[in-house]
Amino acid sequence: MVKLNNRKIAVIGCGFVGAASAFALMQSGLFSEIALVDVDRDKAEGEALDISHGVPFVGQVKVYAANYDEIMDAQIVVVTAGANQKPGETRLDLVNKNVGIFKSIMPEFSKRKYEGILLIVSNPVDILTLAAVKLSGLPEERVIGSGTVLDTVRLKTEIGKYLNVDSRSVHSFIIGEHGDSELVAWSSTNISGISLADFCVMRYGKSRAFTDDLDKISDNVKNSAYRIIEKKHATYYGIAMSVVRISRAIVMNERSILPLSSMMHGEYGIEDVALSMPVIVGKNGVESHVPYEINSAETVKLQKSARNLRKVAVAAGLVEKEED
Repeated sequence: MVKLNNRKIAVIGCGFVGAASAFALMQSGLFSEIALVDVDRDKAEGEALDISHGVPFVGQVKVYAANYDEIMDAQIVVVTAGANQKPGETRLDLVNKNVGIFKSIMPEFSKRKYEGILLIVSNPVDILTLAAVKLSGLPEERVIGSGTVLDTVRLKTEIGKYLNVDSRSVHSFIIGEHGDSELVAWSSTNISGISLADFCVMRYGKSRAFTDDLDKISDNVKNSAYRIIEKKHATYYGIAMSVVRISRAIVMNERSILPLSSMMHGEYGIEDVALSMPVIVGKNGVESHVPYEINSAETVKLQKSARNLRKVAVAAGLVEKEED
């Protein structure tokens, strides 16, 4: 059994997201080794060399290209490999291409009996988290998706702007699919313990079109990635910082509560699908789901989001179709 090095992280896939994540991880100070793996070895070597030139500005970090044998001691392996989302294409449109890619990647971990944590970032992240669980042979608590961590940060930023308050004082989550069926848990949203409705009245009085504004906020968050892709063809800086945040929670054993994509087993009436709900995450991956309160209408939307994902998972051959 290979002994894990908790100061080592690996990134599989050196495209926009993988390279940006490696660059952000280099600056984070969390790791002494960052190993890059790509089907194009030259690409991995080029990115490693480029990122290494920034190391003297931040401290000592070894950044290098590697193969699968050389990353089995990494505490975390970040998987960003996959086809990019194109303009007009939804995350779920990517599923068949990227499940195929995962079928070539995940057996590398099962045959080497990897003991660390797989952090899935490739899209559609919920489907690919499920695929990684099914194909890697790892315990599901050690296979987690980046989920709606970035969506939730976008949400808090929008609410902060709306209320003219520091976004760090906003407590709210995007839940469900990282994609078109995601939803805001408005019923549990609060501003440092004060309900959103009360805080809104305090800021603007009862004349403000509260419900309409919330709909605009949720739409802005849901469509933000599409707007970026339309203008620059890819998103990568925000998700790179999300990778750093999740990695910090793991290597520092923070036991942070983050909306990560993980397997559901009956919570909210949802079974055998991966999607984002608040979970406690630490050095061993997902410790447990948090019993997050949502209202009945939100529960219905969450279950619909799960059904949408499950249909895609069935079509991809990852789970069996439920009997009528």
